[in-house]
Amino acid sequence: MNEPAAAPAPTPARLPPGLVNAYVFAVFNALSFQMVLSNPMILYAKSLGATATALGLIAGMVYLLNIFQIPAARHVDRVGHKRFVLAGWSTRVVFIFLMALVPLSAGFLTAQTRLVLMVFMLFGFNLSRGISVCGWLPWITAIIPGPMRGRYLAREAACVNSASFVAFLLAAGVLGTAPTGWRFSLLFLFSGVAGAVSLGFMKRIPEGTPPPAARSWSGEPVPWRAIAAYPPFRKLLRMNVAMSLAAGGVTPFVTAFLKGRLNLPESEVMGITAVSFLGGLSSLWLLGRRLDEYGSKPALVLSHGVWLLIMAGLTLVSTGVVPPRLGVLALLQFLMGLCLASVQMANIRLVMGTIPEMGRSHFFALQSVVSNVAFGLSPIAWGLAIDGAGSLELWWHGLFLDRYGLYFMGAFVAFAVSLVLCHSLVEPASLSTEAMLRDILTRSRLRAWLRLWPRA
Repeated sequence: MNEPAAAPAPTPARLPPGLVNAYVFAVFNALSFQMVLSNPMILYAKSLGATATALGLIAGMVYLLNIFQIPAARHVDRVGHKRFVLAGWSTRVVFIFLMALVPLSAGFLTAQTRLVLMVFMLFGFNLSRGISVCGWLPWITAIIPGPMRGRYLAREAACVNSASFVAFLLAAGVLGTAPTGWRFSLLFLFSGVAGAVSLGFMKRIPEGTPPPAARSWSGEPVPWRAIAAYPPFRKLLRMNVAMSLAAGGVTPFVTAFLKGRLNLPESEVMGITAVSFLGGLSSLWLLGRRLDEYGSKPALVLSHGVWLLIMAGLTLVSTGVVPPRLGVLALLQFLMGLCLASVQMANIRLVMGTIPEMGRSHFFALQSVVSNVAFGLSPIAWGLAIDGAGSLELWWHGLFLDRYGLYFMGAFVAFAVSLVLCHSLVEPASLSTEAMLRDILTRSRLRAWLRLWPRA
């Protein structure tokens, strides 16, 4: 039913000139935000005695504050995409440098006070990001031709995951096994410097011009209800909410599981997690050209299927069925990175192709706010559930079940619901999921790996 009636349009030979600066920006931006929005910040908060609910709040704040895109979207076209995004990114770099000072205050501030102060700094950082980010996707969409968006997103994902892999290895080396405050401060300082460098390359990205139709709403009330009721967009929003609720708690609580339940040192936690970015990097050759050839919908369906396998694997590890060997944990992290990058690429490309040119900034803002609010509420809700379970420990037919096992089982159910909603997405030009899977198995390097798999 998803087979196209006609052959896809030919793909342009080259991306627009000057876009290489977007790739370099993505590298330094990833080196920056991975230090303050990911595992290093989670581990620092945990060293200060943060509960699972507090960790969920820290992880979810970046997504919750995206709600400010709604009022900000009205001003994007008037101010200009590039100028609007630059202002927000510059402000958030200032907050990163302030974060670097917090761990150094251990001599005169209590752990609880430092945690509150860091949360305050993260609020300022995420608020400035939440306001300005609504200009990013309209800006990039105006620059890149439709038939090349999959290629651009795959290359950008490769840049982000390569830089994130380096960032996590660096963090693992700096933190060691028993990190003190100055080690965290050094990582946050590095984040600020990388963020400042990224601004220089952002300034060199081509400006791009939004279509006149998109500017025509700038002085009129925005019909948010009509935007949300657009049938293909409504189905996409529904799937995004389910997917965000499923995936929102994965990063903080898998990290908490590795540190709190398996008692791994910080360096090993960072090293294992770094493998996830190798998985994200592999999405370049796995889905790069296939997104434009086969469409986003089959990629989303396949990625959700792998997510179910990951959650099942984590459940088996937490219940004791599968030993928590480093190889097993690294494989699960690799697949998590692959799925995160693949879902993000496919989802953004589908949004780009679904929304009409009229009111593009507002469509992007609404989609981003709805999905990010759900993504932000997810770790908070999961954190409350984990804290509510407390020290629950059950034995059943030789299986051990605690709060982390319950979380992984709950996430499995949530991904299953999201997978069902994927099948209702509207993408007329997409091919079938079976066609994409067949191509991956027969034309990619995966075929060679499968030949090497031991047979009974």
